[in-house]
Amino acid sequence: MNGRVRVAMLLLCVSMASAASGGAADMPHWQRIAAASGVADSYSMKLGGAELQVGFAPGALDLGDDPVLNHIRMAADAVVAYFGRFPVSRARVLVVPVPGRGGEPGGTTWGDMDGFQGFTRLRVGEHTTQAGLADDWVATHELVHMAFPSQEREHHWIEEGLATYIEPLARVKTGELKAQKVWADMVDGMPQGEPASGDQGLDHTHTWGRTYWGGALFCLVADVEIRRETANRKGLEDALRGIVDAGGTIDQEWPIEKAFAVGDRATGTHVLTTMYAAWKDAPVPVDLDKLWSELGVQRATDGVEFVQSAPLAAIRESIAGDTLASSPSATKH
Repeated sequence: MNGRVRVAMLLLCVSMASAASGGAADMPHWQRIAAASGVADSYSMKLGGAELQVGFAPGALDLGDDPVLNHIRMAADAVVAYFGRFPVSRARVLVVPVPGRGGEPGGTTWGDMDGFQGFTRLRVGEHTTQAGLADDWVATHELVHMAFPSQEREHHWIEEGLATYIEPLARVKTGELKAQKVWADMVDGMPQGEPASGDQGLDHTHTWGRTYWGGALFCLVADVEIRRETANRKGLEDALRGIVDAGGTIDQEWPIEKAFAVGDRATGTHVLTTMYAAWKDAPVPVDLDKLWSELGVQRATDGVEFVQSAPLAAIRESIAGDTLASSPSATKH
């Protein structure tokens, strides 16, 4: 009996047991549906006001379908937690088993494909383990892409930067990650987004560091500045929710200026528009040491400490709230 058959029988047994006991909470978060052409198995999930269809291309997975479905569901739940709802009403994930491989998944996301507003292809190694899925950030990263309008190549940095920045914050909201882990990773990663010699601004410098971490750095600074200007009543997530609510999702092609203007209206500021004007054509370095100090994020031998007396500690907590018990001065990761 192969893995997929075993998983199908398990789902059937769980469904029958739940029906017998009246325990709706024990039901899986997905339903099996008719498979599309060229797809071995298909499932449907309802979440955040949307339908997410997950199909499995032919191929072997040691884990079977169930753990992968659960992983995708967790990723989608994190996106819902950040945006307040799933950004598009109908999306699809195609899981493609990769023979002979383990490790973390890889992914690519498009808009308006095969009748779906968002379409993600998630490549999962045949020998991927449960631990490999637990360490994975790609599924959440890819689904975040559905929450912003498609951009031209010169603005690829905002698409990747948003996904890089939001993915861990969204997973904090669902309890999958701890705030200390996220801030420690930012302290390590954000310097890779700083402009190097010869940089010509985010729209014209398409290195890996400037695309992913440079875009994330733009998002972090924008988040802090929006919160400064609104006395911490609003942040970048409010701007992005406003963009989504106005229809600015991956199946739409908006100029970046329009997206930022809509986001600014949602926060009552001009932060995104002003920052873009400064960052698009010129290198804008960020004094990260000063920023970490103001936010109360301090390097420690085992990660970071939180300094609760820092001037922007409340902003730090609003961006990625620390739910662990802490002393008046600091908490350690």
